[in-house]
Amino acid sequence: MRCPNCQDEDTKVLDSRPVEDGSAIRRRRECEKCGFRFSTYEEMEILDLYVLKKDGRKELYSREKLEKGIRRAFEKRPHTDDTLRKLVSGTEQEIYKKAKDSVIKSTEIGEALMKRVKKVDKIAYIRFASVYRCFEDVDEFKEELKKL
Repeated sequence: MRCPNCQDEDTKVLDSRPVEDGSAIRRRRECEKCGFRFSTYEEMEILDLYVLKKDGRKELYSREKLEKGIRRAFEKRPHTDDTLRKLVSGTEQEIYKKAKDSVIKSTEIGEALMKRVKKVDKIAYIRFASVYRCFEDVDEFKEELKKL
């Protein structure tokens, strides 16, 4: 791991511990050259998982797309990056279990994420649902609000 301060490649691990939900490992590191201390996180990476889109196309799963959608829903909401990281990691674990032959439907990903967002923040849930479910008019929006 390269030091973010001096860019030296010799860093040592001082401490390792799992993150609260066990989905990642936090490592406390120190640069052997300049003594700078910093933390790194190791998370599971899903490889060779394909998403079956509504139009029948398949594309490689992208964590970045999931993070982008969730960040937009939580924009200007009082939540930390750690909360968003947990949402994404938990969703990834769920979809990895549901995937059949390394393929999962985009709708299954959306539903899994919506279920988790709903538990954390109702406003972010409505924002995400309005884009994900493509509300056509105000009545559809009101219906979803009533369900909350």
